[in-house]
Amino acid sequence: MTISTTPAPARTDDTAAPRISTRAVRRTGWAVAAGATLWSATYYAFSPQTTDSAETTVIDLGAVPAQLALLALVMVQLRTGATGVTRLARGMLRTELVLLSLATTWSVLHGLFPAFRDDLWLAILDVFWPLSMLGMFVIGVKIAFAGRWQGPARWYPLIAESWVFVTLPAMGIFGATAGRFVGATHLLVGYAALGLLLALRPHLTGARD
Repeated sequence: MTISTTPAPARTDDTAAPRISTRAVRRTGWAVAAGATLWSATYYAFSPQTTDSAETTVIDLGAVPAQLALLALVMVQLRTGATGVTRLARGMLRTELVLLSLATTWSVLHGLFPAFRDDLWLAILDVFWPLSMLGMFVIGVKIAFAGRWQGPARWYPLIAESWVFVTLPAMGIFGATAGRFVGATHLLVGYAALGLLLALRPHLTGARD
């Protein structure tokens, strides 16, 4: 009797394999850079503590393109397995999509409907703003440790996503005016630069042509 063994065929549905093109990463990078720049401009122009209704609308809606771009960025991170390919690693990205979506909803409603601004339900929805930024920071840490993105793309998300931990303390220590300029500058140095990095060097994410 002859015993033979045949190796199992290679899997073609490997979740570790990137499922996104370099073109898609480039588009997302440009969107993140543009959104962060616009958001930064509103911070330079107006104080987040303004009591002027029109200025509040500009500040809120000025953040929306950046938030939409961050949603696209998280999708890139999910499709490239940036945080890892375990259920937990991918679950944190899906959770962040929910947090960012709710934060973006708050920005739109708070910006477009001044009559709702003092409502309790909108104040509760506002909680997802800091939660979404905290989630982005956690993702930045996980990307750095996972090491699936390469070169500066491995570490720069952590720099960009430290925004809330730089801006809020700056406002508390130096006051709203100085703190807002710190936040505006951090957006350029952080998210805008990260967007340019992804737009110019998308292969660092493992994306394929």
